[in-house]
Amino acid sequence: MHRRNSAHIPAGFIFAAALAVFALFGARGAVAQQPTRLAATPAPVETSDDANDPYESTNRAIFGFNQNVDRVVLVPVANAYRAVIPGTFRDMIHDFLQNLNSPIIFANDVLQGQPGLASETFGRALLNTTVGFGGIIDVATKFGVPFHTNDLGITFATWGIAPGPYLMLPVLGPSNPRDVVGDIGDGFGDPGNIVASDHNRLWAAFTRSVVAGVDERSRNIENLAEIERTSLDYYATVRSLARQRRAAQIRHQKEDVPNAAPLQGLSALPTPAPTKMIAAMPTAPTPAMAYRMTSPQTPPPASLVDLQKSSMAPSAAPGR
Repeated sequence: MHRRNSAHIPAGFIFAAALAVFALFGARGAVAQQPTRLAATPAPVETSDDANDPYESTNRAIFGFNQNVDRVVLVPVANAYRAVIPGTFRDMIHDFLQNLNSPIIFANDVLQGQPGLASETFGRALLNTTVGFGGIIDVATKFGVPFHTNDLGITFATWGIAPGPYLMLPVLGPSNPRDVVGDIGDGFGDPGNIVASDHNRLWAAFTRSVVAGVDERSRNIENLAEIERTSLDYYATVRSLARQRRAAQIRHQKEDVPNAAPLQGLSALPTPAPTKMIAAMPTAPTPAMAYRMTSPQTPPPASLVDLQKSSMAPSAAPGR
């Protein structure tokens, strides 16, 4: 009996892999048949930066606290994460965490009435979980179906719920009441969190959130440092970036804006290579200048003697 069950394991794995590939290509076909699905989703009307930040003074105080936490804790931990874990393994961790988010992403795809996105998410999760060894390898992206994010806050926006005033959350960063409620709902509905809670393993859910935050912060070190260096008002810049990125997520468009709230979600951006400083020290030392002292008894070169004689000779010009 044990041998018969063992014999069915490879067959079951092959069947699951074949089903995953079929679902993935079905997802690509569904997307191809819906060329206007993004345009068909109306973008919610958001208010301007100035009119939608009534708690700016409080938000700026929290933002200053977050900057101190970021400099003292988050950036050193993110740099250590980079230094200790090789890039290949960091990508595996990133892909694994993205795969764990698939149930929540799929549920919100369905709630938003996006069959193409739902097919993509289902195909990605099935293929990456089977062929990708539990999600540590993003096989689906190699098939041409990249990761997309989705959450309950985006669902609320699609349903026409207004974001409310801009909020700066302690440690977590930019948000709004709509996204706060959405994050709480996603947290309670996440299957991984439910399993951890049922087995009294809340530390597992906490560890997952911490690792995800450190991983995402490590992918935005250079970008955010450069933005802070070149911004006249870093608070206003972060507020604008957060809103632009959120608006792109709501429209299900590509996120080209750096993640100004790296502790609130994973992005699909690869880990950037550390940039070199413009004023970097030269690799080879510059040779020092050499000086040679001449003795007073040593006659100067002939050309210099002729120049001195010609300058001391009386001028033959009239009137002198």
